Amino acid sequence: QVQLAESGGGLVQAGGSLRLSCAASGRTFSLAAMAWFRQGPGKEREFVAAISWSGRFTDYADSVKGRFTIRRDNAKNMVNLQMNSLKPEDTAVYYCAAKRDYYRNYRDEYTDWGQGTQVTVSS
Repeated sequence: QVQLAESGGGLVQAGGSLRLSCAASGRTFSLAAMAWFRQGPGKEREFVAAISWSGRFTDYADSVKGRFTIRRDNAKNMVNLQMNSLKPEDTAVYYCAAKRDYYRNYRDEYTDWGQGTQVTVSS
């Protein structure tokens, strides 16, 4: 099991940038696939980005591709989401998630979740 804590959310104007961080604890972090999800007002939670345990594989939702970048530092037990060119539709609570990496289905079946951090993009 991995315990997760997100930080870095806030209020930003459209076109701006934010960097979300996820601090993980638990000895299995280096074996875990990590991802970011988000849930906007009145919407269901949706996949944003994922990264394999090694960092060699990444996956992005079409809506954020080219604007967001996911990275991890296994030595520091950290995963970051760099968000550039933010749009009002990116407004959501962003969640960090983890699961054992079985080299498949990086967009679903996550078992461990953080509490979330609010991102608000004003127009």
